[in-house]
Amino acid sequence: MIQNVGNHLRRGLASVFSSRTSRKSASRAGNDSAMADGEGYRNPTEVQMSQLVLPCHTNQRGELSVGQLLKWIDTTACLSAERHAGCPCVTASMDDIYFEHTISVGQVVNIKAKVNRAFNSSMEVGIQVASEDLCSEKQWNVCKALATFVAHREITKVKLKQITPRTEEEKMEHSVAAERRRMRLVYADTIKDLLANCAIQDDLESRDCGHMVPAEKTRVESVELVLPPHANHQGNTFGGQIMAWMENVATIAASRLCRAHPTLKAIEMFHFRGPSQVGDRLVLKAIVNNAFKHSMEVGVCVEAYRQQAETHRRHINSAFMTFVVLDADDQPQLLPWIRPQPGDGERRYREASARKKIRLDRKYIVSCKQTEVPLSVPWDPSNQVYLSYNNVSSLRMLVAKDNWVLSSEINQVRLYTLEDDKFLSFHMEMVVHVDAAQAFLLLSDLRRRPEWDKHYRSVELVQQVDEDDAIYHVTSPALGGHTKPQDFVILASRRKPCDNGDPYVIALRSVTLPTHQETPEYRRGETLCSGFCFWREGDQLTKEPLMK
Repeated sequence: MIQNVGNHLRRGLASVFSSRTSRKSASRAGNDSAMADGEGYRNPTEVQMSQLVLPCHTNQRGELSVGQLLKWIDTTACLSAERHAGCPCVTASMDDIYFEHTISVGQVVNIKAKVNRAFNSSMEVGIQVASEDLCSEKQWNVCKALATFVAHREITKVKLKQITPRTEEEKMEHSVAAERRRMRLVYADTIKDLLANCAIQDDLESRDCGHMVPAEKTRVESVELVLPPHANHQGNTFGGQIMAWMENVATIAASRLCRAHPTLKAIEMFHFRGPSQVGDRLVLKAIVNNAFKHSMEVGVCVEAYRQQAETHRRHINSAFMTFVVLDADDQPQLLPWIRPQPGDGERRYREASARKKIRLDRKYIVSCKQTEVPLSVPWDPSNQVYLSYNNVSSLRMLVAKDNWVLSSEINQVRLYTLEDDKFLSFHMEMVVHVDAAQAFLLLSDLRRRPEWDKHYRSVELVQQVDEDDAIYHVTSPALGGHTKPQDFVILASRRKPCDNGDPYVIALRSVTLPTHQETPEYRRGETLCSGFCFWREGDQLTKEPLMK
């Protein structure tokens, strides 16, 4: 079987790259795509909200309260989800949010939400928040958010209809939504493992306790009675309202440390663990877990009970929020050190340090543009989940681009090129008579590749990270007049289809390992994004190897 698949690929590569056929300028995208990007098209799930910021919406600094913004975001996203589902929806989670700008009184908040992808009963909703100054006509981005909503019917089981993306942006968001969902499903276990394995230098003993603020001084506890105005049209406590209450107690805790008015810069994922209804008493607790040089982390949790006599409280939500204190020039000020309580306080202190490292890794790997990320990123257990996400999503987004240009076609093998930023990408497409699942198993094990690819001389499995991710050391023969052979350290991430119509994915990218440094006998090569995407077409298999 591997020889059969390899022969198809080898013949295709040889025929395409040895061709002298003149370059053709034919775009992959057809008229349908052109119409989708044209005027008049609007995503049927898109919902827009515009709000004028009034004094009643602001905090002590005269800026829009993040709690109020979260309520507007959640409302807009919920309406988008319900437009697609055709039935009531509830907030399941809200991914990490990074706030780029503040919003002042008199300015306008413009919120757009649309469903990126629907699964069985849940949906990913993408939200964009921008601000507008009516006097100067300036506009700027405030934040982006991704929320998960679950459709709910009282009688029948929900089976959501699938989203059909039309524009390039919609195709890209749709293609990576499955990988983001995969991350959310294992989020709690991933963070737990990362915190357990992340080594953080303990500097508590070296600090001057006389100049430290006791963490207990920042502790806040507040109770809220859920009234009908706090509930949505289903009688459940409005998710945006709970998030706003959480932001309120977190701000109080942060203010007690810095004795100033802090600014919220980031929120780690909100995950609703259970419902809350009208009549519930919600107990919100917040405390500063750790203070760094210019920022602090505040932990918040929400519990619910119906009557005071109840001994068991239901855990509703938890979140971690990052605050800074800005000076007159909007620059972060130095913060005082914090002294945690022994036991749980010291545990929270160290976990906050670990989460800060994880956040920096995640923001660096996931949020940066492709041109800003080095070809090889250091691999360690604390960033593995985000490297794998970036590995798969980069390939899926590259495949989803509409501006590929057909360069050559020989023997039903097509070669496309794409010039984007600093990169020239290649994409080869062919149809082979091989079972998709069998080909996926064979091609995802790079140790079999030297059997059919002459550019792979040897492949060593360095580490089996998990069932779907592995790191390999690859050697290649000397090419292009060089006397030394090349070697690569490759992270390979494989993904089976999430739904009908999804491709099998094998994504490859370079990483660095301390155990496999450059050696004099090899020239170290690097790849930012490469791999295979293939779809089942009846008894046939459409393969799309990409090289970048």
